[in-house]
Amino acid sequence: MSEHFRWTRNRREFLRDSFAGFGSLAFSHLAWSEAMRAAPSAMQDPLAPKKPHKPATAKSVIFLFMAGGPSHLETFDPKPLLNELHGQPRPKEFGEAKYQFVKGDAKILGTKRTFQKYGQAGIEVSDLFPETAKMVDDLAIIRSCHGDMVVHSAAQYELFSGRIIPGFPSMGSWVVYGLGSEAESMPSYVVMPDPDGALEAGQPMYMNGFLPAVYQPTTFRPGDQPVLNLNLPKDVSFNDRKSTVDLIKALNEATMDPQDYEFDARVRAYDLAFKMQTEAPEVLDISTEPQETLDLYGVGAEPTDDYGRRCLLARRLVEAGTRFVCVVSGGGPGNLQWDAHSDIEENHLRMAAQTDRPVAGLLQDLKRRGMLDDTLVLWGGEFGRSPEAQGGEGRDHHNLGFTMWMAGGGVKGGQVVGATDAIGLRAVEKPYHFRDIHTTMLHFLGLDQDGLSYLHLGRNERLTQVHGRVIEEIVA
Repeated sequence: MSEHFRWTRNRREFLRDSFAGFGSLAFSHLAWSEAMRAAPSAMQDPLAPKKPHKPATAKSVIFLFMAGGPSHLETFDPKPLLNELHGQPRPKEFGEAKYQFVKGDAKILGTKRTFQKYGQAGIEVSDLFPETAKMVDDLAIIRSCHGDMVVHSAAQYELFSGRIIPGFPSMGSWVVYGLGSEAESMPSYVVMPDPDGALEAGQPMYMNGFLPAVYQPTTFRPGDQPVLNLNLPKDVSFNDRKSTVDLIKALNEATMDPQDYEFDARVRAYDLAFKMQTEAPEVLDISTEPQETLDLYGVGAEPTDDYGRRCLLARRLVEAGTRFVCVVSGGGPGNLQWDAHSDIEENHLRMAAQTDRPVAGLLQDLKRRGMLDDTLVLWGGEFGRSPEAQGGEGRDHHNLGFTMWMAGGGVKGGQVVGATDAIGLRAVEKPYHFRDIHTTMLHFLGLDQDGLSYLHLGRNERLTQVHGRVIEEIVA
């Protein structure tokens, strides 16, 4: 060993031999400094409203999440050739597709839905959505969406976070991280799940990932009591409760590490819970709405009551300053979602009947209140459905081409962007990936996809992962 080792003879040799070590020390300090700048101090208010990177046309987002994968072929993307090819193998000129359940010998499945032209542009919409079709002049329908995964969980992660695995921040968390909140007494990011149950990707798809915990969503309960324990106890006065909360806050802050984001989020959650007891009961009480508005959303009637209530709450939350609201349609196993493996007709007739009037009502209500101008509404699921039949009457998952739409918040409505091929197999004209949907959403909010980043494990992470494109055709 001695022949390969020599003592340092002078200061110059010591600095030369130690160069890599000093470099690593300097690098680790720089990385730590950047992390401290990227993550707001717990002594500051990380939810304070922030200026966007550039002029914005939207200040909030309502995502109408059709969980399970609504069929583009039965909704917004008519394909007459499907009925002509019904019962036949897929023509080879359309290429191959990877499915989860459809077999290689599957036959093309025609559709029983009819399409009519609506609006000034004469856009074709399925008879599943007679109410939403009336609002088509406000919709930018993107028929050429595509993603990377054909299974629910991975596709749902990609839809929400731009990644196919859990652990990354959802778009709701990114939006609040970038813009803060305008609601001091209401949550900044709310998820309203379907009462039928959880989805394949579970709670992680909505979560803050590696962003500080203060950017996590508040999940409402289904039913007419979305938040429990909102009312102050009858034997405790407002001032007494406030004094208690202030004391707990002071004790916590006296020993709090300024960079302990988990603890900071817990302290802020207590504070928000107290504030919600003063304002949230009024915001969440939809009984104060005129009967005409309740009827507009389908509240009090079946099968629209549940989704109508949640869409109406979404409007009231945005009105109160909430930045991002996700209203989920579909939950629990298989057929309770838009996951029509066995019978596309039964499934989509049922799911559309639950959501059509509430969605149209939301758009109409936002528009007449002047709120559609700065509220971006996004509609869609994690993928579409296959042109081939599964089990005779159903359709399998399909990620190569499907439809989403946007409205409000600076969107140029009354148009269709992109196209799938003649049987709806693949996006062939102006294909747009989920990352392009995310980039476009950020654009309307005045957020630059590169500027909205967070240093995590030595890398500046962002929602779009790689560079997404703004869908320029829909920018007003």
